[in-house]
Amino acid sequence: MKKICTLFTGLFLLLLSFHAKAQSPQTNDYFVGKWNVDVKATPEGDKNLIVHLERKDGKLVGFYTSKARPDTVQFSKVEEKEKSVTVYFAYNGNDVYIRLDKKDDDHTAGSTLDTYDTTGERIKTADAKL
Repeated sequence: MKKICTLFTGLFLLLLSFHAKAQSPQTNDYFVGKWNVDVKATPEGDKNLIVHLERKDGKLVGFYTSKARPDTVQFSKVEEKEKSVTVYFAYNGNDVYIRLDKKDDDHTAGSTLDTYDTTGERIKTADAKL
């Protein structure tokens, strides 16, 4: 009787471990969407960017647009951490990066090139309410 109980316990634990591995990993989609990003006090003055981030093949990718530069500028690299994202791109022949840290559900704070204060606010569309 003791062997049967041990056998069923072992089978139960084995099935439980398969179920635990079968669950898909959780992705952090906090940064997915459109963000209104302000970079303060650059040598060219304050800059406003509209940052678009989306998840493709499990990775964040994206681009930005601005009033000064309405064409899209693709990010060459996007580094994602649990509570922050860093986007890399070229601007006027220089490599630039912007780090945004999660502040609350719809706001970020961070820096550009670790020098210029940068804030972001999620852009909500009317469709998002549906």
